[in-house]
Amino acid sequence: MVTPLSGDFYSAVLRLLTSTGMPFVVGGAFAMKHYAGLTRGTKDIDVFLRESDLEHALATLESAGIVTEKTFPHWLAKGFFGDDFVDLIFNSANGLCPVDDGWFANAPRITLFDVPTRLCPIEEVIWTKSFVMERERFDGADVCHLIAAQRKPIDWKHLLARYGDNWPVLYGHLVFFGFIYPRERDKVPTWVMDELEEREKTHRRSEDISVCRGTLLSREQYLVDVKERGYADARLAPWGSVAKSSLDIWTDAIGKNK
Repeated sequence: MVTPLSGDFYSAVLRLLTSTGMPFVVGGAFAMKHYAGLTRGTKDIDVFLRESDLEHALATLESAGIVTEKTFPHWLAKGFFGDDFVDLIFNSANGLCPVDDGWFANAPRITLFDVPTRLCPIEEVIWTKSFVMERERFDGADVCHLIAAQRKPIDWKHLLARYGDNWPVLYGHLVFFGFIYPRERDKVPTWVMDELEEREKTHRRSEDISVCRGTLLSREQYLVDVKERGYADARLAPWGSVAKSSLDIWTDAIGKNK
C-alpha cells in the first residue's frame, strides 16, 4: 500500500529523473508486484541507474529540495523527503551486479504514479535478489515467486550470462524451486537444468583456493571466516571489485538498520 503523500513523492522523483534524459529503471516492490503479483507496503522507491549518472541524479533531486546522501559509496545513495525516500542503486552490495546498458535494453515500459517509466527487467531482478541471503533477509522466496509466476517470459540465456562464474548461485535457487513447486518444474527449461548439472559435474572437485564466497551472499554471517579462519574475502581483489574502504563502511553498518 502506498499512501497518497508517498505517491506524490514517487511521482515527483520519477518526473525529475526523467527530465534529465538519463536511463533508469524502477525495481523493488513495484517490480515484484508487476512480475509476481505480490503487493507489499513500502516507504521507498528503488531506482537503478548507472554509476556514471549518479552525480547528475543527486544534483537534480537536490535542486527540488530533496536531501541526498551517498549511503554506501560502492552501491547505494538515497534521497529523503519526510518519511519517504528513494534508493539510487548503481550496483549490488557485493559488487557483482553493476548497472550497465543491459539493464535498459529489455526494460518493459510502464506507467507508475502517472509517469511513463521503465521497470527493471525480470532477469536483473532475479540476478540481484539471488545473492541476498542475510540472517534477517532472504530473497530466495522472491526468486521462486518470480520464476513461478513468470508473467514475462525469462530470457534464460541472458540470465545465465549474467551470473558468469557465479552460476552455482542460480543453480542452487533452481534446485530449491523444483523442491518448492514440484508441479511448476517445467517453468525452468530442461536445457537450463541440463547445462547447469553438467557444469556441476565438472565443478565438483575442491578448488585449491582459500577464498570464502559466502560474503557475496551475506555481509555478516561469514565474517568469522575472513576474520578468524584464514579465508580471503571474495568481495575484495583479486576476486571481487569492492574497495576495502567501502567494505569497512558496509560492515560497520551491520545492526544499524542500514
